Amino acid sequence: MTLTVSAPPPGDVTADVPEEVAGRSLWEITWNRIRHDRTALVCLVIVLMYYAVALLAGPIMSLLGIDPYSFDSSAVSDNAGAPYGPWGGMSREHLLGVEWGTGRDILAQLLNGLRISLFIATVSTVAVVVFGIVFGIISGYSRGVVDTLIGWLIDIILAFPFILLVLALSGVMTQRLEAMGVPEGNPARITCLIVLFSVFGWTYLARLIRGQILSLREKEFIESAVSMGSGTTRILFKELLPNLWPTIIVYTTITLPVYISTEAAFAYLGVGTLPPDVTFGAMLGNSVGYFRAVPSYLFIPGTLLVVLVVAFSLLGDAVRDALDPRAGRV
Repeated sequence: MTLTVSAPPPGDVTADVPEEVAGRSLWEITWNRIRHDRTALVCLVIVLMYYAVALLAGPIMSLLGIDPYSFDSSAVSDNAGAPYGPWGGMSREHLLGVEWGTGRDILAQLLNGLRISLFIATVSTVAVVVFGIVFGIISGYSRGVVDTLIGWLIDIILAFPFILLVLALSGVMTQRLEAMGVPEGNPARITCLIVLFSVFGWTYLARLIRGQILSLREKEFIESAVSMGSGTTRILFKELLPNLWPTIIVYTTITLPVYISTEAAFAYLGVGTLPPDVTFGAMLGNSVGYFRAVPSYLFIPGTLLVVLVVAFSLLGDAVRDALDPRAGRV
């Protein structure tokens, strides 16, 4: 007896076909982890709001009819210069009060100071990351004299006390920058801070990248690129650099709040912008003499500075956790 098995018609296939599993890139996995982290999302919103306010500081001040340079003699007394009204002269015209003795609007100073502080910190961080990437990759991939020279340069820079050098060199460098054509006053002082932050800040990232390059250059994909005749530039920036982005992003999110607080500390010590332009640190320094009479002079810029630095720091921690390949979260 012969058994015949008839095949199902082509359109009637009932066998279960497994669904195709879509692969996800590192950035998709990272964003998926961050958007499920409430703390990270809140910090991201806060950081973006600070940057948005800094970018729109001019239109905001024009809309409110305030500016950080105008003296309002009607808002302060003629004798001691104390503001009229409670909490430093808060009113419809001056929502956060006025500066003791001058009558300059506190809100306008905060908006202008935020713009300056974020500009210094952001440009310095970008320069530090660029220098750190270039010197770190070249040092880690090279062998012999180049690696030794870059290592010596890093050791020499790290040997200098950063804070003392900034305090000592700020005046001299500002004059030299003015002689080179940088506009006098605050533009030259801001440029001086950016240059000093950049020169003394790239070494840490360069050492970190160098250590990773020493491991990556022995991997099979590098040997394959070399055997295929790829040039050194392509290997450095097309093969090695993409494997360093997680480290670079984490370092960037950690460095930005450090430079924000560092700039505030130097402004408090008198190294930074000069009046009428002020940053958060300068406002904190000016508020010390009037803290007992008007505590808001200290609390308002201090609170805004703390919120910004903490938001950046927590966001950096969240990004570091999200980029961790050993993390078990989805």
